[in-house]
Amino acid sequence: MGRLFGTDGVRGVANADLTAELALGLSVAAAHVLAEAGTFEGHRATAVVGRDPRASGEFLEAAVVAGLASAGVDVLRVGVLPTPAVAYLTGALGADLGVMLSASHNAMPDNGIKFFARGGHKLADELEDRIEAVYDEHRTGAPWGRPTGAGVGRVREYDEGFDQYVAHLIGVLPNRLDGLKVVLDEAHGAAARVSPEAFTRAGAEIVTIGAEPDGLNINDGCGSTHMDLLKAAVVEHGADLGIAHDGDADRCLAVDATGAEVDGDQILAVLALAMREAGTLRGDAVVGTVMSNLGFKIAMEREGISLVQTAVGDRYVLESMKEHGYALGGEQSGHVIVLDHATTGDGTLTGLMLAARVAATGRSLADLAGVMRRLPQVLTNVRDVDKSRVTTSAELATAVSEAEHQLGSTGRVLLRPSGTEPLVRVMVEAADIEQARAVAGRLADVVKSALG
Repeated sequence: MGRLFGTDGVRGVANADLTAELALGLSVAAAHVLAEAGTFEGHRATAVVGRDPRASGEFLEAAVVAGLASAGVDVLRVGVLPTPAVAYLTGALGADLGVMLSASHNAMPDNGIKFFARGGHKLADELEDRIEAVYDEHRTGAPWGRPTGAGVGRVREYDEGFDQYVAHLIGVLPNRLDGLKVVLDEAHGAAARVSPEAFTRAGAEIVTIGAEPDGLNINDGCGSTHMDLLKAAVVEHGADLGIAHDGDADRCLAVDATGAEVDGDQILAVLALAMREAGTLRGDAVVGTVMSNLGFKIAMEREGISLVQTAVGDRYVLESMKEHGYALGGEQSGHVIVLDHATTGDGTLTGLMLAARVAATGRSLADLAGVMRRLPQVLTNVRDVDKSRVTTSAELATAVSEAEHQLGSTGRVLLRPSGTEPLVRVMVEAADIEQARAVAGRLADVVKSALG
């Protein structure tokens, strides 16, 4: 069996890769592993279980709940809520475990299972490995130790979670949003109720799109991966800004009043300056990834803020933030982590804080985002090559050195082997888009000849 856990839980096509049997088995295994680790010692174990609106989430949720309860864990079912809401409630309710069923921005046929440890933090890699090993052991025949009688877990609907989470979001905002008109694109996903409620309670006038999930339409032509509807709606309604989430609402991208997209790097830049002004940007630093736009780095240096860069993936951003005590980090894709208020990327919180900055300053989002100039970025995937030789090919090293010399201080080159496919990603940034395309094309040719 190949490794089940990826960088963000277990994902696959629901009822093909991710079956009810797998969901049930992993949940039982998680309960046993956490019990062995002493997480449940001295008290009756409790888990929070939530999901996004995908049709497959209904049967997968039932399987997860059955698995946990059969292992003696009491379950609080919070229903359809964003991933960060499940993480928050896991911590706020003192639960021993959180489980979210979602495939985030993926298409509807996919689904996933993500586990949170006590406090709402991602499970440690070694615990995921142990869960997978225990699941595999029992999948092939070893019997489970099962509680009986009063020892089995009890299951309760926890509808209060919605209001608790919204109250948390409103409670951490630095100021209200009165006077702002905001268009919200909910991707027909998990934030379809939460986000409009939070923005309304915060004082904004809202227009919603993509807020009618039917189990089949999640991420379908809307949300943070399809921004055209939001751009048009912001202009049509004369809104101050627009906010787009993905299916589980751990991402946030934005649109200014002119319909121009504001990406994760620009959002981080705006929030970094706001937090420094408020005295909450610890270390005067923000954490990004190696894919952060060079324009973001240049802007932060100009403003006296350090940019700490990690490998691609919000898990690596979070690890760096926790290790060094930083308060703000994220990715260009819109995963933004405000660690004082969330243990994971929270798209609704990010959108609220961005809108709060607009309201507090009286400046337009375009003006605020103008703190950085996004340099043109070209990304080319070179397939069917030996990606393992990216760092050892002399021919490739020479080509990269020549490209970097040509670009100078206003550009950069990044070659990155894919973690899941036999391809190498060639990323080039330059002050001019045509130059970026030309350099990327030349490097792609060298990658093919050197590694093909």
